[in-house]
Amino acid sequence: MERTWRPGWPCPVTTVLRQQRRGAGDPTSRFAPDGVWRTARAPSGPATLRVVVLPAGEVRATAWGPGAQWVLDGLPALLGADDDVSTFDPRTEVVREAWRRQPHWRQGRTGLVLESLVPSILEQKVTGQEAFAAFRRLVLRHGEPAPGPGAELGLRVQPTAPTIALLPSWEWLRLGVDQARSATVVRAAQVADSLQRIVEQRPHDLDEALRSVHGIGRWTSAEVTQRVLGDVDAVSYGDYHLATQVGWALGHTRFSDADMEAYLEPWRPHRGRVAHLLRGIGMSRPRRGPRMAPRTHLPTRGH
Repeated sequence: MERTWRPGWPCPVTTVLRQQRRGAGDPTSRFAPDGVWRTARAPSGPATLRVVVLPAGEVRATAWGPGAQWVLDGLPALLGADDDVSTFDPRTEVVREAWRRQPHWRQGRTGLVLESLVPSILEQKVTGQEAFAAFRRLVLRHGEPAPGPGAELGLRVQPTAPTIALLPSWEWLRLGVDQARSATVVRAAQVADSLQRIVEQRPHDLDEALRSVHGIGRWTSAEVTQRVLGDVDAVSYGDYHLATQVGWALGHTRFSDADMEAYLEPWRPHRGRVAHLLRGIGMSRPRRGPRMAPRTHLPTRGH
């Protein structure tokens, strides 16, 4: 199935879709000269989606699989069309400069809660390298080949909620996931259908519903609602780098989560947007302190 759509602004398609990727080796996505490919498990079934930017600024999307129509219907939201910037006021010189550098950035919306929830839980309190590797193993071992030409490209669809819920503890260790995170992923998979209904019927209740699951807190909920709902007010408080990067952009050598929360408060309902914009100009902070290191005690060698 195919769809051609013209965004109402100069949409940076690759940048927006990169919000959903989990590391360069993510087996559910592929960024290539022939377009951006991604897989999804839509309510109607798995799908492969390819997005290509045409010379005239239009976007052509092609989809395969039982979920093809669903992902094509959601294309504008995925590329940020639901992100309303009309009420955003940069307010300060530094935010205005950050907005000038990224004026076309929008937060995409997938509408699929488990797709973002599983990798977000795997990213809790570990390095990105370790989390991305665990997610890659999970999808390669327990996902399924993508519909259509996606399979030929090696793309896979994330495992179903029942598959995840039934994985034994020793398999999680083989995937490189400790007991605390694996238990949280299993609990999330067990209530995945309920969470998805909330996304579809009462999206404003999603944060509360996510945090009612033991092991899911403020950081994980924000990471999910940003991607699933396109929530530009959600801030990933507790992130290992975010407060430091925001503080560096503001000229502060030390900036805590509490400092960042107080600073962002005037920008409701765009606090997450401001954090993203400032993070973009704060990435050049010199790294002199200790860094998180990947753990080596989990039995993942050879898997």
